[in-house]
Amino acid sequence: MKNESAKVINKPLKAKKVPSFLVSISAVILGVLAGSVLILIIGKNPIVGFERLLFGAFSNKRRIGNTLSMSTQLILMGLSFSFAYKTGLFNIGGSGQMLMGGIVSTILGHYLPSSLPKPVYIVIVLIGALAIGGLWGLIAGFLKAKFNVHEVVSSIMLNWIAYWLVYDFIPRFVKDQAIAVKSKPLDFSRTLGLEWLRKATGMSTLNLGFLFAIIACIVIWFILEKTTLGFNLKAVGANKYCAEYAGIKIQKSIMISMAIAGALAGLAGLTYYCGYSNLMEMGKMPNEGFDGIAVALLGNCSPIGVFFAAIFFGALKMGKGSLAATGIPTELADTIIATIIYFTATSVIIASFWNKIYKKRYEKKKAKLEGEEKK
Repeated sequence: MKNESAKVINKPLKAKKVPSFLVSISAVILGVLAGSVLILIIGKNPIVGFERLLFGAFSNKRRIGNTLSMSTQLILMGLSFSFAYKTGLFNIGGSGQMLMGGIVSTILGHYLPSSLPKPVYIVIVLIGALAIGGLWGLIAGFLKAKFNVHEVVSSIMLNWIAYWLVYDFIPRFVKDQAIAVKSKPLDFSRTLGLEWLRKATGMSTLNLGFLFAIIACIVIWFILEKTTLGFNLKAVGANKYCAEYAGIKIQKSIMISMAIAGALAGLAGLTYYCGYSNLMEMGKMPNEGFDGIAVALLGNCSPIGVFFAAIFFGALKMGKGSLAATGIPTELADTIIATIIYFTATSVIIASFWNKIYKKRYEKKKAKLEGEEKK
């Protein structure tokens, strides 16, 4: 008994580390509480408001399918940001990479032979979206590695290059004669949609993209946790000077990281413009590029965390339309998301709060064991 007591007493306090998921859950709870206060201020019932949010996202098969479909892009964009972040890079170019993946997929969807079997067609557009997104990320990575151009600056510029390329490509290659600012809608057979899946989910927009997102989570987890490449990339992110001293090629790691991040964002473009939707619009920068940053932060930049954070944000986005029936502004859902992001950004404070609680519990247990020993 004394030996066991001694082990507990000698255990360092830092061994009881605050789990990252606890910090994320705390941020969500604080965001929900802040949202409840805002609903009360406008004279509405917060319980009714959140009930309508959940109703709008999960009340039937169709809404569940649409929520998962909405979450698909958020999963991939969250993974894109997270992967670069693990290497110490800030990929803010997800919107441009997503646009490039979308426009290439859309053009392929219109120009590939209609006689092409759907499995072959999907493989081709999948490769196209991954390749162009990877190239767009690689450009920013190359500029960073070779000329030390900050990736935030280069990726923002690449966002606008992609924006104007889409602005040119839509009327040049896939213009809708009826609506000049949109591309021609893709036939259902040229999207990622499957008829049986559509019927099983009450004619929702759920498509193969969600499966691609799940596979991407597994692949990214495997790369980061089980491969030498993942170890090297995380080592560069932790301390690039030590990593270089250890023989890791910093420039190569930066370019690989940004290329993979770009490929994930390009895949998000495919799942959105050829899955959730079936057309592209001119003059529209996708918000998912920035929402992915919030998803990554809330998910602690881990694949499993990103997956559930994306589902949560997807539910808020899909459910906010149902708030109108209660007289609560639909923008409140975006406000709740913004508040959660704010609390996530202050994760150091939240972690400090939980550390104090853990420390008090530890000290109380330590005093109790010391008292038992004296007896």
